Amino acid sequence: MSETTAPSLALTKETIVSLDPATGEPVGEIEMTPVGLIPQMVRDAKAAQRSWGALSLEQRAEILKSAVPRMSEEAGRIGELLTREMGKPKPQGVGEAKYCASGITDEVDAVVAALRPEILEDDSTVTTLRFDPYGVVAAITPWNFPLLMVFQSVIPALAAGNTVLLKPSEETPLVAREWVKVFNEALPPNVLQLVVGDERQGKALVGSPIDLVVFTGSREAGKHILREASGGLKRVILELGGKDPMIVLDGADLDAAATFAARNSFRNAGQVCVSTERIYVDEKIVDDFNARLIEKAAGMKQGPGMEAGVEVGPMINRQQKDHVLGQIESAVRDGAKVLLGCHGPADGGDGNFVPLTVLTDLNHDMDIMSEETFGPVACVMPVRGRDDAVRKANDTRFGLAASVWGTAETAEEVAAQLTAGMIGVNQGCGGAEGSPWVGAMESGYGWHSGKYGHRQFCQVRTISRAAAKPSKD
Repeated sequence: MSETTAPSLALTKETIVSLDPATGEPVGEIEMTPVGLIPQMVRDAKAAQRSWGALSLEQRAEILKSAVPRMSEEAGRIGELLTREMGKPKPQGVGEAKYCASGITDEVDAVVAALRPEILEDDSTVTTLRFDPYGVVAAITPWNFPLLMVFQSVIPALAAGNTVLLKPSEETPLVAREWVKVFNEALPPNVLQLVVGDERQGKALVGSPIDLVVFTGSREAGKHILREASGGLKRVILELGGKDPMIVLDGADLDAAATFAARNSFRNAGQVCVSTERIYVDEKIVDDFNARLIEKAAGMKQGPGMEAGVEVGPMINRQQKDHVLGQIESAVRDGAKVLLGCHGPADGGDGNFVPLTVLTDLNHDMDIMSEETFGPVACVMPVRGRDDAVRKANDTRFGLAASVWGTAETAEEVAAQLTAGMIGVNQGCGGAEGSPWVGAMESGYGWHSGKYGHRQFCQVRTISRAAAKPSKD
C-alpha cells in the first residue's frame, strides 16, 4: 500500500490530472471542456442527430457493431488504464473493458428488437406503435464502473437514434476518453462527443437545450438534476444510491450466504451501487454466520489493483475514505462492535485504503445503517424472525436491490414483501437476460437495460388509421 495521502484528483484552471488512487502517482492529464463551448457542442449534436436519426435501426446497428474489432483490440490497454485510474484489481478492470467491447453486438441487437414498431389493432382501428429518438442525450456517468456505465448509457441511446454528449466522472476521464476515441472511429462526426469536467460542466449540460439526461450517481445529485430538468420537462433516467439489505433466514445455506456477503460487501472496495450494506441475520444463526463471514473476509487480499492476486483495491480518493472511516468511527462511538477491520480514522492507515471491516451491535439510529457507505464495510444485525427482518430491511429511503437467503419457498415469500426494485433469492439481484435494472423509492427514477429500459431512450408515438372493413363478398 502506498504511504501517500494525496487525493486522486488535482484540478488546474484548464486541465484535470488523474492520479492512481493506490499510489498517488499521476496517470495522465486531460483538458477540461470550457463551459462556454458546451452550447456549440449541443448545436453540433442536434445537427448530427438529424442524419443519424434518419438512418434505420438496422443501419445504425451495423455502424455500432463495426466498432467491435477495434474495441476488442484495445480492451487490454484500456482495461489496464481503468485499473490505474480507478483502482479496481487489474482482472476486473480488463474484464470490464473486454465486456464493453464484446457486449456491443448483443446489446445493439437487443435494442433493435426492443424498438421495432409494434402493431396494435381492434375491430375499428390499426395503430402503429413507434419508438423514435428523443434527439440529444446528456449521459453523466460515475467513476466506480467507468466503462460499464458508459456502455449502458451510450449504446442504447445511440442505437435508438439519439446523439450523445458524454460527461464521465472527473475521477476517471482518461479511460472514457480512450473508449470514446476508439468508438468514434466508426461513428459519424458529432454523434458522440466527450465533455470533460466537474459539476460545472455537468450543470451546463443539464441546463442546455438537450432532450434527455441519463445520470448514474448520488441521490443528492440526482435530485438536483431532476429539479433543473423540470423547467423544460426534459426526460430523465436516474440510477441513484442504495443501502442494500441482505436477509439471512434460519434454514439458509450459511456458507453460501457468507460467501455472497463477503463478495458483495467488499468487491470494488464496496464502491458498488448494489453493494450489500446491511445484513439482517436470524438471531439463532448469527454467531455461526459471523464466524464464516469473518473467515472469508480475512482471506481476501487487499492492495494496489496492478498487483497480482489482489481482490480489493483502494477507495477512489481521500474524501471517500474519510467518509467511510467517519461512519465507522461514529458507529463505534455509539456502541458498535468491530469483529474485523478498523475502528475509524486512527486505524485507517496511509493512502486511500480502508481495511475490510465487519461490524455488529448496530442500530438504525446510526448513520452507517441509514446513509450510503460505499466502502468495504459489512454491517450485521441479528433479527427475531422473518417479520422483524422485513421491517428492518424496509426501514430506508433507498430501494435499489436486496437479497434473501433461506429455503426457497420461504425466501421467495419474504422477497415479495421487500420494497427494493431488484431482489435476489439465494443469489444477487441480477436478473435473467432482458431484465431491467431498476430502483425503487429514492434509488431510481426510470430504469435501463432490457426491453423496457431500452425504450426509455425513445419518444413513444402512436399512428392510427381505420381498420379495413371486411368485404361484403
